[in-house]
Amino acid sequence: MQPAETIYIDEDTVGCDGGGGALGHPRVYLTLAPLGHVDCPYCGRHYVQTEAGKAAGGGHGH
Repeated sequence: MQPAETIYIDEDTVGCDGGGGALGHPRVYLTLAPLGHVDCPYCGRHYVQTEAGKAAGGGHGH
C-alpha cells in the first residue's frame, strides 16, 4: 500500500474527491482549521495549509 499523498494548499477548506474520476470517492469538504492540516476520511490524502494561507486567513476553497 502506498503512503497517503500530501497536498499543500493556501485555503482553509478543501474539497476532496479522491481524484481519478469515476475511481475516486464522493466529494467531501474538509476544514483545515484550527490545526492547519486534515486527512481525508475516504482516501487518506493529507492536506496541509501553507504558511502563506495561514497568514492570509485562507480562502473558501471552492
